[in-house]
Amino acid sequence: MNRVRLALVPGEPAGIGPELCVRAAWHAADADLVVIGDREVLLRAADAIGRPLAFADPDAADVPAGTLRLIEQPFAANTAFGTPEPANAHGVVAALLHAARGCRDGRFDGMVTGPVHKAAINAGGVPYTGTTELLADDAGCPVVMMLANPTLRVALATTHLPLRAVPDAITAEALERVLRILDGALRRDFGLTQPRIAVLGLNPHAGEDGHLGREEIETISPTLERLRRDGLHLVGPLPADTAFLPARLRDVDAVLAMYHDQGLPVLKYSGFESAVNLTLGLPYPRVAVDHGTALELAGTGRADPSSLFAAIDQCAVLARHRRCAR
Repeated sequence: MNRVRLALVPGEPAGIGPELCVRAAWHAADADLVVIGDREVLLRAADAIGRPLAFADPDAADVPAGTLRLIEQPFAANTAFGTPEPANAHGVVAALLHAARGCRDGRFDGMVTGPVHKAAINAGGVPYTGTTELLADDAGCPVVMMLANPTLRVALATTHLPLRAVPDAITAEALERVLRILDGALRRDFGLTQPRIAVLGLNPHAGEDGHLGREEIETISPTLERLRRDGLHLVGPLPADTAFLPARLRDVDAVLAMYHDQGLPVLKYSGFESAVNLTLGLPYPRVAVDHGTALELAGTGRADPSSLFAAIDQCAVLARHRRCAR
């Protein structure tokens, strides 16, 4: 009764995603995995890394190690390892949307996604900024990106923006929305009754009382004060250069960074191999690997599956929390 059912999407067929899914067939996970992908691509990956692979019906109960439950999502063109084919763009996106809609209609308890190749998708005629944005548009809700490893969780107030665009994007309304989504996810998905969130300032030294910028004074601090009155446990705004010291993080459940490269380099340095990417705010758990397609490693058998295994395990935990909260 505690086992959850997760959709697993390999991602770019020319990258390492398919072979990581093959390795997942041999990984002892506390979840039932259903791969949405191309049978021939998965078999080719299994052959390249020398691991046997069998397939089962997507509704199969227990399956032996080395077997993947499969929902067939064929690609339009054959690919060579390391060479993305734009003609497969629609297939990559269709697999992601199949998983997302399966989560929304209750067929899956969550979804785990491998790496995609944005340039190849766009070259194939599909406007694509990222999987996070795709899933948010599909579900019709605002979301927050958070990366996590066993020691640290870092969420982002803004994601993939040029630095010159970041200050204008940090409005009181946007910051409140992000913090409420983050606080709600920590309570619902991680089972934390009073999550404590450290919020970084935008400027060096958190603005140094206005001498290095006024965003902290005019936007960030007033927003935090308003949300504290609503019961959120928020610390900050903190100078980013000292916020990640172990003593500062000891009583913190998550850190909110104002922009991508303010927080993520620290998280990746502290444990890149076991890091995962979560999309908070969706009506279902979604966890992705925290690495790219690694085209140069595809088909060599040298790709490290640690992030995919961590994503599967993390998604299973989140799905169980959501099931218990219903």
